[in-house]
Amino acid sequence: MAVSGSTQETDLLVIGGGPGGYHAAFRAASQGIQTTIVELMPSLGGVCLHRGCIPSKTYLTMVATIHTAARSKAVGIEFGRPKFDFNTIRQWKQQVVSKLAGGLDSLCKKHGVERLQGTARFEDATHVSIEGGDVPRLRFRRAIIATGSRSIRLRGIQIDSPRVFTSRGALELEEIPKTLLVIGGGYIGLELGQVYAGFGSRVTVVEML
Repeated sequence: MAVSGSTQETDLLVIGGGPGGYHAAFRAASQGIQTTIVELMPSLGGVCLHRGCIPSKTYLTMVATIHTAARSKAVGIEFGRPKFDFNTIRQWKQQVVSKLAGGLDSLCKKHGVERLQGTARFEDATHVSIEGGDVPRLRFRRAIIATGSRSIRLRGIQIDSPRVFTSRGALELEEIPKTLLVIGGGYIGLELGQVYAGFGSRVTVVEML
């Protein structure tokens, strides 16, 4: 990457290190384009890897094991009631996430993609400032914005209680709740409901449609 004063230069700037961002970056780099990813988090993967798809699928894998054991009685194999060490379950989930994040770092190096940590803000059509990182300013020829999404906050409801949380908080619980109300019957809500129902919670899903 070329450096001019405190400003570095790149051909392609990708803002956001989630699946959309890193796939685009790896593809561009494989075509010989000098590529830089700016990502707020210390590792790539975005919400999907760290706070969404992968953690929930990891939990769902365990729930599937519980269901398989429960159905085995029909073919003559019977297991006892499962016991949960939720701290160990959470550690295993984090190990899966960390391993995949490490794999993305290796792919970055393999493709020659530079990764900068921080928050990118456009100054004009060819420059961004980067807050919170070692590189304060970046000049680019082209840019891809892949900043992802965030949870919608319900109007009139302040999430200031440990009993009320977003999907991110649901994946970071330190114990299995006895009851759980899920507001929203989309795939995220249903996945989380299935996870905690499998772990023994009494789950209720509320959906507008």
